[in-house]
Amino acid sequence: MNPASDPLRQLRYLYRVPLLVWHLLIDLPLTLLATALPIHHVRLRDGERLDYRLIRAWQSGLMRVFGLRMRRVGAPLPGATVFVANHVSWIDIVALHSQRMMGFVAKREIAGWPFVGWLATRGETIFHQRGSTESLGGVLHEMLARLRAGRSVGVFPEGRTRDGHAVGPFHARIFLAAVEAGVPVQPVALRYGEHGSAQTVIAFAPNESFFANFLRLLGEPMRDAQAIFLEPIPSDGGEGRRRIAELARERIVAAMTEGTRD
Repeated sequence: MNPASDPLRQLRYLYRVPLLVWHLLIDLPLTLLATALPIHHVRLRDGERLDYRLIRAWQSGLMRVFGLRMRRVGAPLPGATVFVANHVSWIDIVALHSQRMMGFVAKREIAGWPFVGWLATRGETIFHQRGSTESLGGVLHEMLARLRAGRSVGVFPEGRTRDGHAVGPFHARIFLAAVEAGVPVQPVALRYGEHGSAQTVIAFAPNESFFANFLRLLGEPMRDAQAIFLEPIPSDGGEGRRRIAELARERIVAAMTEGTRD
């Protein structure tokens, strides 16, 4: 059946589009207004900054608008950490942000995407021009500065989104900032659908634009999604950046292929 003629998909659009509009025009301005106040020093019982919690709450709400019920497995490390995850679609950033505040390294093209580009900029994203050695040097410099300041960074070491069938090779150079800053690397496996059964659904279809993927995902059935925070890798344990990249990928691939996980 053509997705455009699917009556259930049309029904989902009928109630999700108003929810999305409300989330963008009401919830987002309120969140931005609250985080603009001098509340960055306010800490909650678990030690998380109040403004970070508000941002995470908004991102969690956006996941629900798209019918994705997020579940966290494991615990993200506190303090300065380099979080690395498999890359399926633009919504990976929202999924991770709903669980832990971090500034992402993302391709520069995202800055021009409607809505998501603006959000990424507000979320302190570090934009990288793919294929540019000069750009990568600037990214590593900014990553190092943030890590030394006690902030966390999120990275997709595959360098680009995949089709959802497999996890691609991890580029080792991006791990250099963690080694030089002496902070841990925590792999995160992002799984969509039961046991990761919807990876290919969430991923960009061949020649699918961001806007087309955005609209398609908005009409998808409700499904579970997991952010699995795996065993961290210390960067000061004598392992070089290449070995850290290998270990991070091995742990994510193992988590992706597990049938069940408590």
